[in-house]
Amino acid sequence: MLKSKSTVVLCIMMSVLAVLTGGCGGSGGGVQQAYTSNVWSAVKDAYIFSFPLIIMDATKTAGTNTVKPTDKKAPVNQFLHAKTLATAKFREVVTPNVDTVYSQLFIDLSRDAVVIHKPASERFLALEIMNAWSDCVTVLGTGGDTDAERTYLLTGPDFSGEVPEGMTQVKISTSMGWILGRTVCFGEDDLPNVYALQEQLTSKTLTAYRTGEAMPDGVHRDEYDGLVPVTYALSLGAKDFFDRVNELLTENPPYPDDKEMLAKIEPVGVGSGLVFDESILGENSSAKWESMKTEIRTELRESVKKYMIQNGVFQNYGEPIARFGTAYDYRTMIAIAAFGANPVDIAVYPRAETDEDGNALNGTNSYTLHFGKDALPPVKDKGFWSITAYGDDNFLIDNELNRYCINDRSDFAFNADGTLDIYLQASRPADESKVSNWLPTGSEGFHLYMRIYLPQDSAINGTWKAPSIRKSAAQ
Repeated sequence: MLKSKSTVVLCIMMSVLAVLTGGCGGSGGGVQQAYTSNVWSAVKDAYIFSFPLIIMDATKTAGTNTVKPTDKKAPVNQFLHAKTLATAKFREVVTPNVDTVYSQLFIDLSRDAVVIHKPASERFLALEIMNAWSDCVTVLGTGGDTDAERTYLLTGPDFSGEVPEGMTQVKISTSMGWILGRTVCFGEDDLPNVYALQEQLTSKTLTAYRTGEAMPDGVHRDEYDGLVPVTYALSLGAKDFFDRVNELLTENPPYPDDKEMLAKIEPVGVGSGLVFDESILGENSSAKWESMKTEIRTELRESVKKYMIQNGVFQNYGEPIARFGTAYDYRTMIAIAAFGANPVDIAVYPRAETDEDGNALNGTNSYTLHFGKDALPPVKDKGFWSITAYGDDNFLIDNELNRYCINDRSDFAFNADGTLDIYLQASRPADESKVSNWLPTGSEGFHLYMRIYLPQDSAINGTWKAPSIRKSAAQ
């Protein structure tokens, strides 16, 4: 016999009282204080554990809010393909990449498998497949099969059918997922070549693939226009947050290694089939909830330092990024700060915000970024690198050349001794021979991101020496 909702809530409350107070009786203040403290400890664990699930759901909601595919959104199980490289006018996503053109697809495998066709490509074309927890399941299109044309069948946790001949199965442990595709572009003139690859990068449900039918239209809802996933996820109250978590868990199961964490959070009503009762949080719960979230973000910024790789003035997120395991703190911090990041064998993103004297980078000064001889970022075959400047607002910096990065495809000039200097300054160099090495910074605060795709091991573990940044006279 099914239990009523009120019975379930009563059972949860009794379980909370028994488990979190060690079965103590009485109504003394000491028992109540321990009860409240332990409840909030479990709620905190539940929040950190489940936040990536919420932001993946919000990102999917925003990205699929359309009837037909466009270059910005597409219905579930259909690709959207971006058509332009970012400029200083681009304000939709912070720290936009100007190396690659994006393709993306939000997956729903709850009712059907999805067929992905990837074209042959002699350039970097990578499809990062993430599950609902933001873990990278696999990356298609790099390594040994870079040049191959392949058809893949993406299957969810409940798939039990036959894999059609000629398809490679990719098993995903959750029904919800995200494919983030990146195709390297060599500038505006190269965009038609990228478009040609995008036309061959297609998706269909297995049913539509077999019948030859077109994919159905999506649904547009006005209330989702302008939804910013991370802002939305961080704004949710406790009940809305955990009600949605419990719904999502029914089709997006945790991992076997999450058993210990699930046991900690089940007593407060967080888990598949459970009901979260906000009354367990006690009086003034809304203010305490907001305080808890602020505290968590502060603690996360500190705790993830152990995962950082320091390399001179640059530092980047290291392993196990994108393959988090039980590093729940890291998984949630990346969901907030760098959602959709690649695993380190695909790309690393060193960031610099100070010069070698430890002073914050500012466009009122001029700097020289210096690579030693034979010390450019080390990459594997088909790998590439770039250095991009962003203002303190995390957007690209407007400048007369519309130049936002220096990369391995740039027409820079080496020094006579084989070293390389990049000039970081607001004004155009007076010596025209140095303009090719100029990365405009604007006249305010800025920071740099170095992107290294298909990095060699030395760029992953920090044994390669990153470039220095010294304050210098304007060129």
